[in-house]
Amino acid sequence: MDSLIVNLDIGLTVSSVIAFFSVTIFLYNSIAIVSGTQIAVLERRWFGSKMPQGRVVAMANEVGIQARILGPGLHFLIPFIYRVEKSEMINIGENEVGLVESIDGQPVPSGRIFARVVQGHNLFQDAEAFLANDGEKGPQIQILPPGTYRINPYLFRVEKVSAVTVPNSSIGLVIALDGMPMTAGRLLAKRIDGHNSFQDGQAFLERGGQKGPQIDVLLPGTYRINSKLFQVGIKPATMVPAEKVGFVSARDGEPLPPTEYVARAISGSREFQDGAAFLANGGQRGPQLDFLRPGTYYINPLMFEVVLDDVLQVARGEVAVIVSNVGKDPTTFLAQGEAGPSQISTDERIRQGVERYVVEPGYRGIQKEVLGPGTYYINKLAYTSHIIPTTNITIDWAEGEATQPVPRVFNPLTIVSKDGFEMTISVKVIIRVLPQQAPHMVARIGTIENLIEHVIHPLIDSSFRNQASSSEAMKFMQDRHEEQRKAEDHIMQELQRYHVECVSVLICQIKLPERLMETLTNKVVAMQQKSMFDAQREAEDRRREMEKTRAQANLQPNLVKAEIDVQIANQQKQQSVILAEGQGQSTRLEQEGVAAGIESVGRAEGEKIRAIGQATAEAYQKQAAAVGQSSLAVIEVMKQISEGKIKITPEVLISGASGDSSANALAGFIASLMTSGTKLISNKGE
Repeated sequence: MDSLIVNLDIGLTVSSVIAFFSVTIFLYNSIAIVSGTQIAVLERRWFGSKMPQGRVVAMANEVGIQARILGPGLHFLIPFIYRVEKSEMINIGENEVGLVESIDGQPVPSGRIFARVVQGHNLFQDAEAFLANDGEKGPQIQILPPGTYRINPYLFRVEKVSAVTVPNSSIGLVIALDGMPMTAGRLLAKRIDGHNSFQDGQAFLERGGQKGPQIDVLLPGTYRINSKLFQVGIKPATMVPAEKVGFVSARDGEPLPPTEYVARAISGSREFQDGAAFLANGGQRGPQLDFLRPGTYYINPLMFEVVLDDVLQVARGEVAVIVSNVGKDPTTFLAQGEAGPSQISTDERIRQGVERYVVEPGYRGIQKEVLGPGTYYINKLAYTSHIIPTTNITIDWAEGEATQPVPRVFNPLTIVSKDGFEMTISVKVIIRVLPQQAPHMVARIGTIENLIEHVIHPLIDSSFRNQASSSEAMKFMQDRHEEQRKAEDHIMQELQRYHVECVSVLICQIKLPERLMETLTNKVVAMQQKSMFDAQREAEDRRREMEKTRAQANLQPNLVKAEIDVQIANQQKQQSVILAEGQGQSTRLEQEGVAAGIESVGRAEGEKIRAIGQATAEAYQKQAAAVGQSSLAVIEVMKQISEGKIKITPEVLISGASGDSSANALAGFIASLMTSGTKLISNKGE
């Protein structure tokens, strides 16, 4: 009994385990758990319709891999009928696009590469809607932009490719791999609007986009383009550096007329950056009149070829004569009134300074107006420039090498004189072209090089040959100045026909033959020797004169001293005479003044004395009458003695020879005084 119970327990335990495992297996096959980053692809194994022939993915009631997928979450399935295969969602990065190719669907019509666009499939995430709406098998036009997508990998193959990035200063050239055939005769497909820079392939095809190279280009930026529909090549943009110009030649457009050299200007092409507008406005194939200035241009190189060239630089002392290859017919240009150039004679045109086809602006031909110094942006295909120097141009016929681009140095001229001697002369010619005459000079001869090579050089050679043939060698050398003048007059007159001014013609050197030069040298040496002897004789004469002069110079100090002494004596003599004359005159005048003063004083004194004398005489007469004359004399003497007017003591002692006494001497002296006093009184009384 116990064993039966044990066996029964064991049986129940095994059954429970089997039941548990069965339930577990059933639940495992009935429940599908899909995470947020996954998708679940269903495969129906049993109990369903058979897929149509050629189909790969089954619809909901068909056996096979199902078109529909299971999104994130918990899903209950009939066990053993569906099998679930999980895979990751498709993630398209920021700079990526997803190219889709359908593995199943309707066949693509013949002649087409890409499947047509159907609606309602939510960017290929609703596979049943794609198949139900007759989605076509093969590459799809639509692309997947950046994002995350739940797409059935058994129906759609997704290829992640990088978005098209056009760097700065670059362009993207687009070639369409599908579309309508291009118009016959065109190199590029016509423009189609509305395709959003080739990012909407459906609009491109539906609006008649043409297969092949596209006329529009992609500017710098990032584009989400179906690379299986459009191939994009990155090319550098057209860069025109400073002091450069870009000459443009169109590869497509209307044919250029045979009579035109460059195509006419077309407006609206945005400097050739809009090729479609260029063609729409009648742009012509070939070299274009318009050109590109320095800058960056987004030009389709398949449509336009750009060639860089230097700008026109006109330096100081130069002008640029412009020859226009475009414009009106120059035969219609009226040079004078109603008379055209063909109706004016050549001589008259030369006299007036007018050359044929020197025209006003707007006509084809040599432009009358020149360009002065500066920088010019011109189309050298349409306008040919000739740089003409307006300063003096020197041309040498002398030994040496040319140091300038223009060959302005020629070999010395070899000419033969009238007497048969061969001479070599070096000549320098200076010419000048006036700015207003430069167009006419270009019309006559072309360039300065042509003028020098084909006019001036032959003219100089011929002129000096002709002059030498009529003159002897020695005379030619002796008349060098006259020969130079004649050559200058002739050259000046001839160059006027070419509108060139001759400044001067100079003969720098004349080389005579050795024989003639030897004779001339001997003659000159003899003359020099004669001159030397004459000079020596003259030197001897001058030496003698010099010795004489030297001797005179040695005595010159004495001679100068004597002359100076004579001059001093003469000066002193003249000084003495002048001083004497002056002194005499001064003395005479002084004496005359003194005499006059004395005379006046004397006259006054005389009057005074006379008055005093008269008064004294009257007084003496009265005294004499009173005391007598003898007594009066004694009184007067005594008065004189008292006043000191008469000295009693003699200054000289007088003694007699006989030994008279002093008293006798004194008495005699007094007596003499008294006698003298009487005379004095008598004189005063008169």
